Amino acid sequence: MSKKILIVDDEKDIVETLKFILESEGFDCIVAYDGEEALNLAKNESPDLIVLDVMLPKINGYKVCRLLKFDTKYKHIPILMVTARTQEEDKIIGEETGADEYVTKPFDIETLTKLVNKYLNIS
Repeated sequence: MSKKILIVDDEKDIVETLKFILESEGFDCIVAYDGEEALNLAKNESPDLIVLDVMLPKINGYKVCRLLKFDTKYKHIPILMVTARTQEEDKIIGEETGADEYVTKPFDIETLTKLVNKYLNIS
């Protein structure tokens, strides 16, 4: 059975690009365009991994990450934060919320794919 990845970003082109690439790697992808939708999907779909943007409508990525990572039912889900925010304090906030990785935009697709495979234990 293929692994399920939740892609969360408010930029449609980024979502479509990631979805296309990850699906071509054999993953099932579900998408959300805001933090509220992301939380609902994470809880209802139990994805194997989440690619999460920080700057989101409704609920920001930091808060989504914190809500999931501090809930025993969902804290096992790896979260890769992808963001245009490159400041050191942003990375620290990302780590404090429990993000497993903090990737800055523009990101290298190959790097992101390797991280996805690493967290899903696919070599």
